[in-house]
Amino acid sequence: MTDLDAFARAMASVLDTCVWSQTMTHETLVPYLIEETYELVEAIEAGTVDDVIEELGDVLWQVAFHSEIASRTAGEDFDIEDVAARVTEKMVRRHPHVFGDETAETPEEVLRLWTAAKAAEKRQRDSVLDGIPRAMPALALADKVIGRAGRVGIDPGRTPRSFDDAGSTPTFDDEDALGRHLLAVVASARAHGLDAERALRGSVRELEGEIRAAESRARGLS
Repeated sequence: MTDLDAFARAMASVLDTCVWSQTMTHETLVPYLIEETYELVEAIEAGTVDDVIEELGDVLWQVAFHSEIASRTAGEDFDIEDVAARVTEKMVRRHPHVFGDETAETPEEVLRLWTAAKAAEKRQRDSVLDGIPRAMPALALADKVIGRAGRVGIDPGRTPRSFDDAGSTPTFDDEDALGRHLLAVVASARAHGLDAERALRGSVRELEGEIRAAESRARGLS
């Protein structure tokens, strides 16, 4: 028996015998899926290889959990095999330079082929905004919407008022002004090939390090 076989059997056994797991639905599992995904991001950005392996496993468990629930739910009737088959078909379609006759020598050419294949799959969509998950974090959502805006000739890359004439941090009187400023910052970051969400997380981690260092110093003085 392979490790994947053991994994599948473990998942089935959990749903067969664990009363808590038997109460779970796709909807009630959403908070756990979000949490595990963020833990994986944290492991990738600031953890060890072992951390990444562990958190990838937790995300995989969530995928298998949803699939196992579906296999036992009338009207859904799919399992992990169906999920794997669907994503394999999609990846084959979206990589015609790998599985077809197209040629892509640069990442930009790969992205062009991917976008064209995706557009062909989603012909029923009425707006470039269709398909964007509204539950994304605000900065990531802004980056995604800014990217789609360019497809319809809208340039949201207004110059952000990062600092006033004295070089100090700007102040805002209302959330509308703050929101426009943040949108402009994300647009500027995107234009320079930077990831605003990752940058903010990195700065937050630096701040957390400063806080912990201050707490350590305080403990040393007490």
